[in-house]
Amino acid sequence: MINPEDLQTVRERSRIEDVVGAHVTLRRGGGGSLTGLCPFHEEKTPSFHVTPARGYYHCFGCGEGGDVFDFVQKINNVTFTEAVEYLADKAGVQLRYSDTGGQRTEPGLRLRVLEANKAAAEFFSEQLMSGAGLPGRQFLDGRGFDRDAALRFGIGFAPTGGHELRDHLRGRGFNDAELVKAGLIREQGWDFFQGRVLWPIRDAGASVLGFGARKIFDDDRMPAKYINTPETPVYKKSQVLYGLDLARVNIAKKNQVVIVEGYTDVMACHLSGVDTAVASCGTAFGDEHARLLARLLGTGDVSGGEVIFTFDGDAAGQAAALKVFKGDHHFGSQTYVAVAPGGLDPCDLRTEQGEAAVRDLVARREPLYRFVMRNVIAGYDLDRADGRLAAVRAAAPLVSSIRDASLVLGYVRELAKLIGMDPEEVRREVKAAQARRPAAAESTAPVPDEVEPVRTALRPPSPNDRRLEAERATLRLILRSPEIFGEDWNQLQPEDFTDPAYATLFASVLSAADGADSWPQRVVAANPDPVLEQLVITLVVEPVLREPTPAYAAEYTALLRVQTLARQIAELKSKLQRTDPTADAKAYNTLFARLVGLEAQRRELLTIVTGPGL
Repeated sequence: MINPEDLQTVRERSRIEDVVGAHVTLRRGGGGSLTGLCPFHEEKTPSFHVTPARGYYHCFGCGEGGDVFDFVQKINNVTFTEAVEYLADKAGVQLRYSDTGGQRTEPGLRLRVLEANKAAAEFFSEQLMSGAGLPGRQFLDGRGFDRDAALRFGIGFAPTGGHELRDHLRGRGFNDAELVKAGLIREQGWDFFQGRVLWPIRDAGASVLGFGARKIFDDDRMPAKYINTPETPVYKKSQVLYGLDLARVNIAKKNQVVIVEGYTDVMACHLSGVDTAVASCGTAFGDEHARLLARLLGTGDVSGGEVIFTFDGDAAGQAAALKVFKGDHHFGSQTYVAVAPGGLDPCDLRTEQGEAAVRDLVARREPLYRFVMRNVIAGYDLDRADGRLAAVRAAAPLVSSIRDASLVLGYVRELAKLIGMDPEEVRREVKAAQARRPAAAESTAPVPDEVEPVRTALRPPSPNDRRLEAERATLRLILRSPEIFGEDWNQLQPEDFTDPAYATLFASVLSAADGADSWPQRVVAANPDPVLEQLVITLVVEPVLREPTPAYAAEYTALLRVQTLARQIAELKSKLQRTDPTADAKAYNTLFARLVGLEAQRRELLTIVTGPGL
């Protein structure tokens, strides 16, 4: 606990109009208050008020409000203690803590470290654009990043001499002791970073906490490809994320975060339009990172929120996914995995296939639990009874480790579906695996004695889910202009819709009866589900891209059927891969002939899809 007297001193010296004014343009209002555009939600008319006399702020638009400590906590995404320390550093107040009996850091040290880091970032950025920084610019250019990208992300270059940064910062008034504590020079006086490309690592408030550095010279004395600022009063690698300053607002706005593995991956994502990307710095993604993002995404009960991890498709990526799976309880949001074909990371994907490929990578995400379980069972022959049993026994410990009881049955059913076994048999194996775990009852959710019947509950699909664009657009056309479709709805089937709500809505379309009511009302009447009714209302009022015509409907119908064929082709290829052409030539040839037929259908439909303008 911080000494109450120190807390009051910090409050008195931290004028709320000055602290808020660093983030919001404030103008004089009535009654002694100041007004501006709220930094916590989008608005065009100012509804954000600051009352200096009382030391409070309040937004009449979104309801955010509080004192100066609350504002720093919210705007910088930090804890109360961190907010007080931040303001104490700026005010030059030495804090005392009752749990330690004394100070934890030198008064003003955190602020001096932040100032030194800022000055260092400016120096490194200037060096990158100098003659000495040519190797750094060549490295960036080889990865598809130009001058504008380097400036946007503040990329820098550390000279090779070993004393340039130290001498520069000495000239700016910093002493060697401060620079050592900031992790910018070593105790012997040498610059910590030499001959490397650097990325400034900032907090949510854009303060430079430290740096990540990449090796570019073969004779670099440091063997590691990447090195980071050592632990300092402001840099804790388990608590920082690269790109958070750029992604913070978009994470909160879109309720989505994309977690990549490197600095260049973050750059590639943001330049490609995936503006919610962040990366851990010098360490694996861990529990503290998860808690940091959970605060940005909400309290864990925000529906539709997404945490999307990108992993390499190799063994290391699978191991990383397994680790995240075990910590998935940190997120109330849905957790997904996005793996590019061929295992390319976002940076290489952008370089080789363009920015649209990076956006598509995120759009093709799949649930984390499905990715993990599929990788665990991939090494087993699922066409044999003993292979299926071995696969379920290998995956059962994963399901048995789940802490959330509400998820256990769902995972049991998913595992049963992936392997092709009876859910009750899978449940027994999972329960047996849990019994073998030490202290299982204390750390995991109990496995129910039987698999309960599936209870379906529709959830409204996100209108921004790019994977479902064709499904949503097709249903929008069906509801608004049914006359442009054939009597058989252009041969569409419910299985052409992958989202449960969309599939159920199309089933209602097929079941809708004739009558005097409007067409949308008859569709709703076929299945009076409140979620379905709201979805119909939403789709009816959404705009279409161009004039509805039979040709336009045919294009979307073809696109949906192409996507269905793509899923069927993928499943068929998987089965072909598991079929031995020597041992069972007839079965193999039958599967291959079917594959050829599906590919032909797909090519024919693509001639419609690639026609003029979806």
